[in-house]
Amino acid sequence: MSRIHTIPGNQGPGPGVDPCQKRKSSIPDISIADAAYIAHEKKGQLDPAAASSTAESSDAERSPVIPVTSEDPDVFPDGGIKAWTVVFGAWCAIFCTFGVGHSIGVFQKYYVTEALSQYPASAVSWVTGVMLWTLNFTPVVFGFVYDKYGPRWIIIGGTVTYVFGMMMTSLATEYYQFFLAQSIVAGVGAGAAATVSMSAVISWFDRYRATAFGVMMSGSSVGGIVLPIMIPKLIDRVGFPWAMRVVGLLFLFMLSISCLTIRSRLPPRPKPFVLKEYGMSLREPAMAATVAAMFMIYWGMFLPYNFVILQAEAQGMSPDLVIYVLPIMHSVNILGRIIPGILADKFGRYNIMICITLIAAIFCLGLWIPGNTDATIIVFAVAFGFCAGGFTGLAPTLIAQISDIREIGIRNGSAFAIQSFGALTGSPIASAIVDSRGGDYLGLKLFCGLAILSASVVFVAARYVQVGFQWRKV
Repeated sequence: MSRIHTIPGNQGPGPGVDPCQKRKSSIPDISIADAAYIAHEKKGQLDPAAASSTAESSDAERSPVIPVTSEDPDVFPDGGIKAWTVVFGAWCAIFCTFGVGHSIGVFQKYYVTEALSQYPASAVSWVTGVMLWTLNFTPVVFGFVYDKYGPRWIIIGGTVTYVFGMMMTSLATEYYQFFLAQSIVAGVGAGAAATVSMSAVISWFDRYRATAFGVMMSGSSVGGIVLPIMIPKLIDRVGFPWAMRVVGLLFLFMLSISCLTIRSRLPPRPKPFVLKEYGMSLREPAMAATVAAMFMIYWGMFLPYNFVILQAEAQGMSPDLVIYVLPIMHSVNILGRIIPGILADKFGRYNIMICITLIAAIFCLGLWIPGNTDATIIVFAVAFGFCAGGFTGLAPTLIAQISDIREIGIRNGSAFAIQSFGALTGSPIASAIVDSRGGDYLGLKLFCGLAILSASVVFVAARYVQVGFQWRKV
């Protein structure tokens, strides 16, 4: 009697197979069919039916069917109703959080002229400045919580905290009350909502990640258009306390949508808190260079938003025209969130980030500095507004590109914490430069342009450590 059978080869584990299976035993791998054959050979006979059935069983064992699920960290839907529903919920959250960040001048003006007029402007600026810093710094905490527990309770807690902070701001009358309510409480709540939004969207997209992120971040641009118009009108009609309550109720409605729609594609990964994890990623050259470049961008990015109106007024632009400069920047900013994202998915995210930072630096140094007419200021506002939209839309996607998606919360949080100090210190440095030059804005423009140019150079370094100077999609 003859028998043909196959002895399984020494194959590695397929995708999704526990690698520990490779180390289970040094005993030779004998199939069920082989065992049946040997047993029957000892008896001098072989049952064909038994051999056939066991052979089929053996084939099934040798070629296991491994299902690919949506929880596979390496398989991204890159679209579909669930993914874009998450983007919509995140858009609502970004409108309420970073949208306020783009409207901070409205609060600054009211505090300086009305509620806190007895304090110097430099002291009042800490109320709004610390809120921006809190919004950008708290992801270092909420990123870890997101990785460990998922988004649900963070977005719910952030919503309650943020709205509570806005309501308490409506009751504030003293400096410390405004600081605690808006800078700390509202800032922490906004940071929680923003962290969850960005981390959740990243988990649903890979190939079209920059596009999805650009769509999501356009919420901050829309907020930067709507809120600076809506809040002053509400203050004029119903007063500051009720204006804050109306805004708080609007945010409660929009963030409730976020609570219902934002979810992560991947299950949480419970793990103990290890402080050194926050610095471990910075040992990677690509990560360290990317975060350093993001810090430099935040050093200079907010300066045109904070000072272009003052500079335009000092240069003689009419009040009827100057009020449109910021809305123009925010309107173009929407396109800047989306178009660079689409291009980045096609040509490479690092490649496009290098291009837009270089273009922004050229406009700062080549147009903003020599420009002394209304037309040049408007052109600069359009160009810089577009590029600034690209900065904020692409930056988190760069971190995601060089990270394990299951650790995106803590890695994005670390990056945001570092760049938050750029946002916190950029404006005070620029103000000191203007004061030292007797109100001249040349030094401020140079500082802004050189900071962004430096970011472009460091992004080139981050790209180099990954692929060298090869011309390819990165």
